[in-house]
Formats: sequence, C-alpha cells, structure tokens
Amino acid sequence: MFVALNELLGLSVEQPERSKLILLCATQTDASFLLHHFLSFYLKAGCKVCFLAFVQSFSHYNSVAQKLGVSLLTAKEQNQLVFFEGLKLANHVFFSDAQKSEDPNPFQFISGDGSDLKQLYHFVRTSMNPSADGYRWKFPVVIIDDPGVLLSLGVRLTDVLNFVHYCRATVNDELKGNLVFLVRSSEASEDEENELLGKALRHQAHSVLWAEGLASGYCKEVHGQGVFRTRGGLGGDTLQALVGMAAS
Repeated sequence: MFVALNELLGLSVEQPERSKLILLCATQTDASFLLHHFLSFYLKAGCKVCFLAFVQSFSHYNSVAQKLGVSLLTAKEQNQLVFFEGLKLANHVFFSDAQKSEDPNPFQFISGDGSDLKQLYHFVRTSMNPSADGYRWKFPVVIIDDPGVLLSLGVRLTDVLNFVHYCRATVNDELKGNLVFLVRSSEASEDEENELLGKALRHQAHSVLWAEGLASGYCKEVHGQGVFRTRGGLGGDTLQALVGMAAS
C-alpha cells in the first residue's frame, strides 16, 4: 500500500523532494497511518528527523514504526532522530519544580501566558545542528503531531502561526528541509481557532493529504476516503482506494 502511495506522491527514498511543507489532515477518521508512513520514510531515506510528539508517547510511535521496518530507538542512538515527547515534558512542568532543573523545558510556556514558544523553536533549531559524530544526513525533516494541541494548552493562534513561520524559514528556506504536520478537525467542531489553524496551514502547504470518514457512515472494509492536493493539481480517486485499504 505504501509503495503505491509513494508512487502517487512521487516520493523516492533515494531522492526525496526538499523544501516542502506537507500537511496531513484528518476529519472524522484517523490519519495517523500517514504520519507513521512519513516518519519511517524519511528515516529510511537517511534524513535527520526532529519529531515533536504532542499526542502519543515514544513507545507508541516506536511500536508502529517497528511494524514498518524502522526502530526509533536505534535512530535515536545514532543521532538520526531527535524525539520530543510532549506529554512527558508537560507533566514535568505541571508536577515538578522547574526551578530545580538547569535545562530549560521547551514546554515551560504552559506555566506562563501561552505566548512564548521561543524555547520550543530553539529546541527545533538546535536539533538540526550537525551530529556530534560528524555524520551528515541528507537533509532535516521536522514532523509535528499535532500543532493544534498547542492551542488547547493555552497558546494563542497568532503565536502558533509565528512558530510555524519561523520553522518554515529555518527548515524549508535556510536548510532546504521538509516539514510534515498532522492536524485534526471536524466539520461540526466548535473550536474556531483549530479550524483557522488548519486553513492557514492548508494555504501554506505544498501538498495536502486529507483523510476523512465516509459520508455513508461506518463500513467494515473501508473506514475512510482521502484526497491528495498539490498547488498544481488534484488526485483524489486513487488515494481514496489507498486510504480504504489502510484503514480496513
């Protein structure tokens, strides 16, 4: 299935595209399989990956990655993967004395007014530095699951968009690397800021993969449908079959 998806998107492990913002959208279904695919794809491609995980634990992502033939633990040990476990760091802010820690917690903004994402950006920026062992990866990739979580933690929409802007300037423009974001939304959602974030990211993205639930309701064989959009085209029918296969 993922081989066919790579062909549809024009992805190649040997020569992956650069300077791209890829947006994965989920509406009334689970598009996490796309996130796991891109994580394993870029690690197999020999890229340096910074993963900001706000939704699940490291063990969860590693368990899925192993099924796709990738060990996140090995990638971390080889300095290819920098994994930011947001759930754990958030707990440190809430339930420990931050004053006792010498290293600044990138999630320290939770205890403030939710406007200072400088430490989080600094974490992303420094994670892109060359490895201490001198090994040179192809190019950097930053993956975030899910930037909308920052809004639920009290960060203002303008500050999340500023954070995205600086990441694009650093990763896409300066380092010629890629960004991959997974955002979740719902047509019936009353979370206006999250919907505005999704619209803003879709406007900026070079490619958008949108997985959504079937309008006819639950189906045992096919749980959803998908649309693939680029700035220059639309390819929905083929991806619809691929998403159905992944969810069954």
